[in-house]
Amino acid sequence: MEINLQNTKIELIQWLTTLDDISLIQKILDLRKSETKDWWNEISNSEKASIEKGLSDADNGKLNSHNEVRKTYEKWL
Repeated sequence: MEINLQNTKIELIQWLTTLDDISLIQKILDLRKSETKDWWNEISNSEKASIEKGLSDADNGKLNSHNEVRKTYEKWL
């Protein structure tokens, strides 16, 4: 039997709005936290280095305007 995901989500939301048990709410929050992955820990070292270089360039004013970038990549847009 296929579960309708949207309906299940709505049912859970409705149920959550009626909860008064703080310990149960805390357990749900703990589950959410344990299931949430930080994307930074999931990417490769080269991707991290690239992002860090981009942030460094931005901090140092090495930026291109939106118009400059559009001109460069116009043929793909």
